[in-house]
Amino acid sequence: MTTEINWDANGLVPAIVQDEKTKHVLMLAYMNAESLAKTLETGLATFWSRRRKKLWMKGETSGNLQRVREIKYDCDGDTLLLLVDPAGPACHTGEVSCFYRSLT
Repeated sequence: MTTEINWDANGLVPAIVQDEKTKHVLMLAYMNAESLAKTLETGLATFWSRRRKKLWMKGETSGNLQRVREIKYDCDGDTLLLLVDPAGPACHTGEVSCFYRSLT
């Protein structure tokens, strides 16, 4: 499957995380081949931190794990969509979604 993903020059692909039940978009993160493999192996959303330059499992410190139910990829293979069952808020602020602010 990873051969069907069009990784960027840094070996990353954006991953949109969506609540499987409510369909709310929870967050956007980045994955590399290692984090995708770890996610597929464990069933828990694991990403690549561009700031810390290391893998991180969503909820590893907060307990707000995201159990992955399905992973889809778009027609160009350059974006992933993770459908998850979240164990709590996605945002570090405590909001359900990282997308809780509006420009308008």
